[in-house]
Amino acid sequence: NPLLQHSFYRHYQQHDIIIIIMKFNPYALIALSAFTCEAFTVPSSFRSGVSTSSSRHTKELVISSGSNRRESFKAFALKGNVERKARPKYVPGHIDDPDYVRIFDTTLRDGEQSPGATLTSDEKLEIAQNLARLGVDIIEAGFPIASPDDFAAVQQIANVVGNKVFDDGYVPVICGLSRANERDIQCAWDAVKGAKLPRIHTFIATSPIHMESKLKKTPDEVIGIAVNAVKFARSLGCDDIEFSPEDAGRSDPEFLYRVLSEVIEAGATTLNIPDTTGWNMPWEFGGLIGKLRANVKGADKVIFSTHCQNDLGLATANSLAGALNGARQLECTINGIGERAGNASLEEVVMSLALKGSTNFGPDACDNTMGSGNLYTAINPVYIHPTSRMVSEYTGMKCQPHKAIVGANAFQHESGIHQDGMIKNKSTYEIMSPESIGLMRGDAQSGAGIVLGKHSGRNAVNTRLRELGYELDSDKLNAVFERFKQVAERKKGGIEDEDLEALVSDQGAQAGMWEVSGLQVTTGMSGIPTATVQMTGPDGIERFTATTGTGPVDAVYKAIDSIVGLEVDLTDYALNSVTDGIQALATTRVVLKNKISSDANIAEVNVQTGDEFIRQFSGTGSDTDIVVSSARAYTQALNKMIAWNLRRQAESVKEESTSINPIGDAIQVNEGHVQRVV
Repeated sequence: NPLLQHSFYRHYQQHDIIIIIMKFNPYALIALSAFTCEAFTVPSSFRSGVSTSSSRHTKELVISSGSNRRESFKAFALKGNVERKARPKYVPGHIDDPDYVRIFDTTLRDGEQSPGATLTSDEKLEIAQNLARLGVDIIEAGFPIASPDDFAAVQQIANVVGNKVFDDGYVPVICGLSRANERDIQCAWDAVKGAKLPRIHTFIATSPIHMESKLKKTPDEVIGIAVNAVKFARSLGCDDIEFSPEDAGRSDPEFLYRVLSEVIEAGATTLNIPDTTGWNMPWEFGGLIGKLRANVKGADKVIFSTHCQNDLGLATANSLAGALNGARQLECTINGIGERAGNASLEEVVMSLALKGSTNFGPDACDNTMGSGNLYTAINPVYIHPTSRMVSEYTGMKCQPHKAIVGANAFQHESGIHQDGMIKNKSTYEIMSPESIGLMRGDAQSGAGIVLGKHSGRNAVNTRLRELGYELDSDKLNAVFERFKQVAERKKGGIEDEDLEALVSDQGAQAGMWEVSGLQVTTGMSGIPTATVQMTGPDGIERFTATTGTGPVDAVYKAIDSIVGLEVDLTDYALNSVTDGIQALATTRVVLKNKISSDANIAEVNVQTGDEFIRQFSGTGSDTDIVVSSARAYTQALNKMIAWNLRRQAESVKEESTSINPIGDAIQVNEGHVQRVV
């Protein structure tokens, strides 16, 4: 759009705000700062006047064009604090505030190790830039020794993202992973040293099964390798070194005390404790962190970190248990992607601390805690949703719909009881707002994440209909709701607004007229298409017949004609899909007219032109089955025709009786046929 090329847009885009276009018209472009919730001045070339009104959570701008057309733009502010919190100055191995928790993101390293999740260098850079906007403390950009492309990607991230200082002074640490050998460590350092805050992360396995089966090393040999690796990293000029005893969750604690004490003395600043196979229970893993802090020499000089895999679905719980017991760096990935069952999910860890960090991590909860227990991060949560979408798109790994925080269903409600509660008060079933993670729900889904489906109640359907502009009386609402339930039983994925509107239009059949109560067709490449149709007439009696046709719809229409007893011409037939997908609701529209031989077919005259014309009758029908949809549309048009024929004949009889018999005639209607009784 040419408006988006305006210098106004480009200028503010460069200043890390979220541009939210709630509604667009030719007269205005509205920008809203996600940090201050202040609307910036609209360029005079786009408007003639702007007035604003604001409240705690919303800001409304009314734009007036030169033609006095007024457009209302409502931008929804985020519930809670959307500004990036101040963080302690970064010092390797030390945090001034013992309540502060560093977030170490390994999406670009461990996350990319997910089968099929290969990323290009440009994609890695874009994700790293979003991670910086999100405010993660450390970005593990990759495993540089893995390939020349990996090295180049890590180096690019270090040079670009690792050198961008935000207005609040924040710049992310850029980390490269290496095995505990000089070649790996040198490669990692060469890749990250261009960053303002570079880090080397080196590791070696410490569990008996790994030392014996994989490394074929003795415990003493492993300690020697670990110490030499840390010393070599220090010799390169790196003063921020993270050491991980791989498979610590299954390692002997006494051996961990030894190796960790030795690497601290050699110069390690962060000790990362991995539950590499997702083996530990939260109380086990939390207890391990507490023991290490109590028994490792020099533990007060380093930061303890967690890295939890999700093999038993406990990665987030184990990470939080680690924080409870004094870990002040938590390693995680966007969407929880990673090896096998994945890692601790960044969004789950961050929002858990945002909601519970001030109440559930104090001395009352654990003897091994540190600080006041008022844990917090400096993550700006409004970037969670867009970063999640980016990672999902670039890796090709879609989140399961029920994934916490970022899943498609995380803020949607289909149960009638839940929908009723959400309409009355969103806090009844949501512990955070979608806006707080950057998902702008606005007025969609009734502003409450309401997904209309087979479990939805009358209140939810009626609420959405009113929002769409339909004020239905009780009888009409009952009819629509009954049809809604029938369709929702067969249509997966929920009922869209277009579906709902089609169902409202579908209720145009005349009360007391014909109704299709049963239908079955057989068709195919061999055999003759046959339809069996059952209908309920104005007298309440059910009638049925079976006919053949050139196709299933033609057979149904012939069966309906046979039951109703009318001869009509079908002048137009249109079938459309209301929404996308194989299970979309179909809407059929037909146009009928009386056959020329019909007694009721009296040509009408256009009073303006004097031309004669034959009245036509349209009908619409909706259903997930196109044959049923077609039958409903045809029946609705027939009902309109019958009603008009009856009125026309009644008027004709009335005119005749007025001119001949001043008393008039009585009109009797039997099964759609008019009889005159004198």
